[in-house]
Amino acid sequence: MKKIMKPLAVGLGLLGTAALAWAQSAAPDATAAVADAAATAAAAVPVPNKGDTTWMMVSTLLVLMMAVPGLALFYGGLVRSKNMLSVLMQVMVTFSLILVLWFIYGYSLAFTEGNAYIGGFDRLFMKGIWDNAAGTFANAATFSKGVYIPEISFAAFQATFAGITCALIVGAFAERAKFSGVLLFMVLWFTFSYLPIAHMVWFWMGPDAYASKEVVDEMTAKAGLLWQWGALDFAGGTVVHINAAVAGLVGAFMIGKRVGYGRESMAPHSLTLTMVGAALLWVGWFGFNAGSALEANGFAALAFINTMVATAAAVIAWCMGEALMRGKASMLGAASGAVAGLVAITPAAGNVGIGGGVIIGFIAGFACLWGVNGLKKLLGADDSLDVFGVHGVGGILGALLTGVFNSPSLGGPGFVADWVTATMVTPADFSIGAQVWVQAKAVLVTVVWSAVVSVVAYKIVDLTVGLRVSEEDEREGLDITSHGESAYHG
Repeated sequence: MKKIMKPLAVGLGLLGTAALAWAQSAAPDATAAVADAAATAAAAVPVPNKGDTTWMMVSTLLVLMMAVPGLALFYGGLVRSKNMLSVLMQVMVTFSLILVLWFIYGYSLAFTEGNAYIGGFDRLFMKGIWDNAAGTFANAATFSKGVYIPEISFAAFQATFAGITCALIVGAFAERAKFSGVLLFMVLWFTFSYLPIAHMVWFWMGPDAYASKEVVDEMTAKAGLLWQWGALDFAGGTVVHINAAVAGLVGAFMIGKRVGYGRESMAPHSLTLTMVGAALLWVGWFGFNAGSALEANGFAALAFINTMVATAAAVIAWCMGEALMRGKASMLGAASGAVAGLVAITPAAGNVGIGGGVIIGFIAGFACLWGVNGLKKLLGADDSLDVFGVHGVGGILGALLTGVFNSPSLGGPGFVADWVTATMVTPADFSIGAQVWVQAKAVLVTVVWSAVVSVVAYKIVDLTVGLRVSEEDEREGLDITSHGESAYHG
């Protein structure tokens, strides 16, 4: 028995040693396989870059500063002292109202897949922003393949765009509109004009959706109408400025002129506050334009520097124009010139070279000076704070000139001609005439769409809560009659 057990023990020992050796040699391969599987799983869920995410949050705060306090103070200083608080209220409450509506249904209708004109309800009440399956926040595409930001940061950024766009309209009918009428109009216009235009211009499936040439047509067909056409609008020339300016002009016509307009002095009560507001707008606009790159990259830097130089060029041009017309330049003119340059460079900010930015700003200074003087007289409307003269003229000019100075032959970056390979259009393939025509069509669609929606919305408001305060209330001032407060005492 011992003779049998001894060889058996030896054999089992050898077998165990061999098994242990095999296990030790196989372990690295098994570990590598597990590591590869984990890496593949991680690669399937992109991790947003923290720098890009931080830049988007900073940009969102900058745009918030543009509206409250920037735009509020800019507009507030331009009205008479008895209407100062009413303008501050209309800007701040309009902005706040739109933010709430944005997160209820606005973001979903603007930035989810629907049709060429409007999105769907996939993000109603922001559902799906938190991805339960992945245990993290959903991602949003940028303009680079494989680069993402948290969708919640993109939604917040775009919320401020919607808010300030609606607040811009306030300046056209300042000093005479009912507070309740203003808010009801904003709800209607935001829903039926801002959201469709934003979807038509900015919604697309993202660069990674263009995985192969076979799906290009399918993916493009899911984008907004003006995106499909190839319209370039970096930060809102059509969506924000032209859209709001047309709504403001329609309102100026439909609400009517201020009591005493053309006979009584309606000079700004505080150009100091207007200057402070303009300065805040300029600083905040860096978030507005450079943030629209959605990444902290070269295009953000290009938009950043264009926002500096175009604005500066417009200030100089406006002052030169005033000096030629009246013999002296004014503080109001310098502040207005700054806004004109900011407006005009908005659609072009990341789409044109620095030389193009300077030229656009310089032309905008002269063009918008004409807009608030010559064009205003031709139209005959009491656009109280020159919303159309600056934002309409500047927005149209900027949108059209984007088609010119986007050309690589004029120092522009061009555009992505093939999203499958993310290659840019070559100078030989770029047609200035063709791109300007695309830009012109986008401008025309925006003008007509906003005008029609505005007419209907103002009419609905007039038939329900009313558009305008009484003549007695208007003469006393909206601060007291609408809000029971006064901006100044003593």
